[in-house]
Amino acid sequence: MSSFFAEIIAELLEWYLDIKFWFKKRKRRKFEKENNLPKRLMIYPSDKISIALVSIGSILVFVFIFFIYPDMKEKKTKEKLAEIVQILEKEKQVLGVYPKELNEIIRSNPLRRDITKDYWNNQIHYKVSNDDSYVLFSLGKDGSPNTDDDIVLEY
Repeated sequence: MSSFFAEIIAELLEWYLDIKFWFKKRKRRKFEKENNLPKRLMIYPSDKISIALVSIGSILVFVFIFFIYPDMKEKKTKEKLAEIVQILEKEKQVLGVYPKELNEIIRSNPLRRDITKDYWNNQIHYKVSNDDSYVLFSLGKDGSPNTDDDIVLEY
């Protein structure tokens, strides 16, 4: 209930500031007209708040897109690789061997149709060796092999 009254008081204060500004602007325009001055830019107090919020929001979006989001793709790709490892280990447990191709783990399960692609939409690579081990890797952000951003899991 107290937040309701606080909102009403805040709204009334905003109106008060806007009305006070309107009188100030009217007085200023009259002064400019009488003294043949150019019109000065005057912004309503409520608009100043909106401009500040839009500016802060834009900065936050910029920071998210350029600093946080790329790390999220790497984290999600690592999680997807861990999920593939679990599926491969289950296949080994049930069938006795690892699949020859990564696409074999999809089978007819529609939930797994995109499991062989990382979050940069590159194909996840899988190599099985003769000694019953395998390498699972993503080419990373740049999509080129043997670079620093590659994510490699060896089992």
